Amino acid sequence: MDEYDVIVLGGGPAGENAAAYAIAGSTRTAAIVERELVGGECSYWACIPSKALLRPGHVLAQARAMDGVTASGLDVAPVLRRRDAFVHDHDDTSQVGWAHDNRIEVIRGTGRLSGPRRVEVDGRELRARHAVILATGTTAVIPDIAGLRAALPWISRDATNLHEVPGRVVVVGGGVVACEAATWLSALGAEVTMLVRGTSLLGASEPFARDAVAAGLVEAGVRVLFETEPVRVDRAEVRDTGEGWIHGGPVTVAVRRGGSAPDDRASDADAAEIVADEILVAAGRRPATAGLGLDNVGLPEGYVAVDDQLTAVGVDGDWLYAVGDVNHRVALTHMGKYQGRVCGDVIAARAEGQPTTGSRYAASADHGQVPQVVFTEPEVASIGLTEAAARTAGYAVRTIEQEIGVAGTSLARNDFRGRAKLVIDTASRTILGATLVGPDMGEQLHAATIAVVGRVPLDTLWHAVPAFPAAAEFWLRLLEGLRLPEG
Repeated sequence: MDEYDVIVLGGGPAGENAAAYAIAGSTRTAAIVERELVGGECSYWACIPSKALLRPGHVLAQARAMDGVTASGLDVAPVLRRRDAFVHDHDDTSQVGWAHDNRIEVIRGTGRLSGPRRVEVDGRELRARHAVILATGTTAVIPDIAGLRAALPWISRDATNLHEVPGRVVVVGGGVVACEAATWLSALGAEVTMLVRGTSLLGASEPFARDAVAAGLVEAGVRVLFETEPVRVDRAEVRDTGEGWIHGGPVTVAVRRGGSAPDDRASDADAAEIVADEILVAAGRRPATAGLGLDNVGLPEGYVAVDDQLTAVGVDGDWLYAVGDVNHRVALTHMGKYQGRVCGDVIAARAEGQPTTGSRYAASADHGQVPQVVFTEPEVASIGLTEAAARTAGYAVRTIEQEIGVAGTSLARNDFRGRAKLVIDTASRTILGATLVGPDMGEQLHAATIAVVGRVPLDTLWHAVPAFPAAAEFWLRLLEGLRLPEG
C-alpha cells in the first residue's frame, strides 16, 4: 500500500491548488489521481479553448468600430491553430512538470474511495495520512429527448475542440455555455439557432444584462427562439466504424414552442423542424461522482456537501474534502481554485496541529461575493447579489442603473454601448452587487469585486478617483447618481 499525506482525486485547477497549498513549505507528500489530462476540463475543454475562440471575434468587432483600421474578417484556420496552442494539442506534459516541480506525484488512472482515507486506483491501494480531496468536477447532461443520444450530439467539449466550423448549428440551452458558444460559432461563420426553454437568456443575471446579450446575439445573426425546446431529433447517417460511432449527415430537430405542451408533444403534427449540421447540447451539468465510491464512506451518490472549510459533511473525522464543481457551491474555475487554496490551508493547519480559526480558513466568498464574466458580445461582468437576490435575502436596497458613456469608453471604440447597475445596502451604505455590461467589461470587474468583498463604504469610494481618460471613469458617474436624492 502506497502512503501519501494528501491524495487528490481529479487533476483540474481546484485539485491542483488544493494539493499545492496543502504541502507548501513542508515535507508532506501529495498525489493527484487523474484519468484524463492534468489540468482538467478548464484547461483542455472549457475555459481556455472557449476563450481562445471568443477573443478573435471580440478583437474583430473592436477593430471594425475604430476609424482608420481595416478589418476584413476572421481566418478560421489560424484561429483554430491558436486554440490548439493554448490547449497544447491535448498534451499535459507541462502540467505534469508543474506537479513534479511542486513535489506532487501524478498517478494515472481512475480513482475511487475504498474506505476512510483509502483510495483505489485501478487495483492499486493508496492511503492518505491526513486528507483525501475530491475534485472530480461535473459532466455534461444529455436530456432524455427522443433520438437525441442516437444522433451523436455535441457537448461543450466537442464544440470547443472542433476542427471544422459547421454551416448550421442548433444550440440547446440559454445559459453561459450556450451563449458563449453561439457567440463564437456565429463569429466563425456558422448559422446558429438557439433553442431556449425559458423566456430569457442567463436567467440568474439582471434583466437588462439578459436583454443586452440576446440583442447582441440577434445583431450578430443568431436566431434565438424562446419558449422552445426540442422534442425529437433524427440523424440518418450514423454508423459504427469499429473504433467509435460517427455520423456523416445533417440532423433534423423537431421543436415545440410555447412551453406548456403535453408530454406526448413529440408526436404532434404541428412541431416545427430545423435542419442543421450539428446540434450542441448545453443543458446543464451533473456531478462526476458515479463510481467514486462515496457509499464506502457513508455518502450518497451526487454532489458532495461541504462546510466553509471544504470538509465533507456526513463523514466521521476531518479527512475528506471536496473542492470545485463537485461540491455544488459555485461552478466556476476561479472559485474552484479559491476553494482549493482555502482547503489546502485548512489541511496544512490541521496536519501541523494549528488552529483553523480566522478568515483564511473559511471560503466566505462563496456566499454572495462571486465574480463572473460571460464573454459574449457585449460582455456581462457581475459580482455579488442581483437586486432580486438582495431583496429575497431581506436587504433594504437602493439601486443605480445607467448607461456607461465616458471619454474613455468613447475613445475605446466608436460604437461603445454599455450599462451598469449597482445594488446598495441602505443600512451599511456598501455595495452588495454590481453588473457591468459592455465591451471588455470583464477587465473592469475587479474594482467592483474589491468594493463588495471589502465592504467599502460609499463615502470612501467617493475618494477612489478614476484615472482620466480611462473607461473606469464610469464609476464616478455611478457614484454621482447615488449621491442624488432618490426619485
